[in-house]
Amino acid sequence: MTLTVYLSGEIHTDWREQIVKGSDDLDVTFDSPVTDHGASDDCGVAILGAEPNKYWHDHKGAMVNAIRTRKGLEDADVVVVRFGDKYKQWNAAFDAGYAAALGKSLIVLNPPEHQHALKEVHAAALAVAEEPSQVVDVLRYVLTGQLPG
Repeated sequence: MTLTVYLSGEIHTDWREQIVKGSDDLDVTFDSPVTDHGASDDCGVAILGAEPNKYWHDHKGAMVNAIRTRKGLEDADVVVVRFGDKYKQWNAAFDAGYAAALGKSLIVLNPPEHQHALKEVHAAALAVAEEPSQVVDVLRYVLTGQLPG
């Protein structure tokens, strides 16, 4: 069995790299949004033309990014959504809801102090992890039946 895993959410730490590296012996392919913050913010105006109003600047970028995000979420077998410490990831909450609406297997990754704030998102998830290694362990178990350790 091959799994396609979409890694959504926080872009300021190396959690994606930890999951990809930890899964290198598994039959998994990964996809994610563009994680270059500047490119993601400015893609709309860089491609479609400048906007004097910041709202429209951001709106153009969000629409262009949504093409990639929708495709990645729709093609995924498993969606991992990471909520980090530093910023509020409203887009990650949207991705989690979209994945749940699509009936995707959802794994939420967040620090324990976000448990209460994310309780509704957690209720839609099939697993809630605190560390990237736990996501790898879930993927390994799903694919091989092997428990960690």
